[in-house]
Amino acid sequence: MSYLMNTGEIQQTIRMIDQQHLDVRTITLGVSLLDCGGEDMKTCAGRVYDRICYRARDLVRTGEAIERELGIPVVNKRVSVTPIALVGGSCPEDSCVPLAEAMDRAAAEVGVNFIGGFSALVQKGCTRGDRRLIASIPEALAVTERVCSSVNIGSTRAGINMDAVGEMGRVIKRTAELTAHRDGLGCSKLVVFCNAVEDNPFMAGAFHGVGEPECVVNVGVSGPGVVYQALQECRGEPFDVVAETIKKTAFKVTRMGQLVAREASRRLGVPFGIVDLSLAPTPAVGDSVARILEAMGLEVCGTHGTTAALALLNDAVKKGGVMASGHVGGLSGAFIPVSEDEGMIAAAREGTLCLDKLEAMTCVCSVGLDMIAVPGDTPAETLSAILADEAAIGMINNKTTAVRLIPAPGKTVGDTVEIGGLFGEAPVMPVHRASAASFIARGGRIPAPMHSLRN
Repeated sequence: MSYLMNTGEIQQTIRMIDQQHLDVRTITLGVSLLDCGGEDMKTCAGRVYDRICYRARDLVRTGEAIERELGIPVVNKRVSVTPIALVGGSCPEDSCVPLAEAMDRAAAEVGVNFIGGFSALVQKGCTRGDRRLIASIPEALAVTERVCSSVNIGSTRAGINMDAVGEMGRVIKRTAELTAHRDGLGCSKLVVFCNAVEDNPFMAGAFHGVGEPECVVNVGVSGPGVVYQALQECRGEPFDVVAETIKKTAFKVTRMGQLVAREASRRLGVPFGIVDLSLAPTPAVGDSVARILEAMGLEVCGTHGTTAALALLNDAVKKGGVMASGHVGGLSGAFIPVSEDEGMIAAAREGTLCLDKLEAMTCVCSVGLDMIAVPGDTPAETLSAILADEAAIGMINNKTTAVRLIPAPGKTVGDTVEIGGLFGEAPVMPVHRASAASFIARGGRIPAPMHSLRN
């Protein structure tokens, strides 16, 4: 199949890159560590380090060469690995922190921005290895720079593991405390999933699933600014026209991502996996999902009509992407991370965008409650209840949902959490003060819904 562009498309792509923040957000190399287990943690950590360094040795150089030769910005080069709870399960030691440190050293050695996969999949129950990894998360994220962690606590097929939900509230709280000197930065690298996918190239939730090949290239593209600019040309038009405009724009963005993905695959000598065409915003002005929704006619993101606008955006992005590539995967849609989107930040500070409205928006967006700062004194049980609500949305709607909460130590509503880089800054948002402690204390499992029985 040919991926050549005509002159007009090339000129249009150049404008998108130069003026509208179009970029390849990440080339993520998935690496299997399934055969890296050892009889002790030191042996296992050594194998993990060696495997990552060997497999990812050319990733950064290749990404930079593609960027230079094609003129397409490649913002991040990342690695995802097999969930570490599986890799370290045979080790007798109580802590998985040495494995996180090995991942971090390897990431530094090969020069990638982040490495994901300090993860556990516990939607139906926990093994001994899962429990050890979850207990190790706060310290692991406090002593490493590049390591990202995720835990899948529910699925449409299995229901919701409420014991894990309760524990993850405490883990988030402890992670914030151990990184209090950096406004709870560790929590920005920790995501809790329902229906996690195995080929997601975006952090903090990327891991290399057990159904994936030995090594694979996945690419995440991003173009909120491109979609926003396209909508300026159809002001006052009906929503049919709006949807078609977004779909055509997503098609062009995905074609660019596929070009980069196939080129990276060829040069690295590993299979091409998927293109994730999620609209991932940044703190830069003009690169905002919130501003896209406002371009549809909303005065401020978060007001009535926001959920409907986001549903249209998410669906049109997916339709455009699958027209452009036969290998669309990952999360693919519109992200709504508060701290990473200048329009979301503005709406949250104004008070129009609140936690309850964000929860409603997660029913139709790509993931869920993302990069949200809450008061540092928020009880762990309240954090767990927020996780449970999001997991329920994912379970019932058969979609991926996720939560990244930052209970900012010493901060209260109205304060700002400074995270920096692509993570941006987040206004501390209020949570309900009524307790959910007795609800979380029940534990057990919330059963899977009836429509999970599809055999």
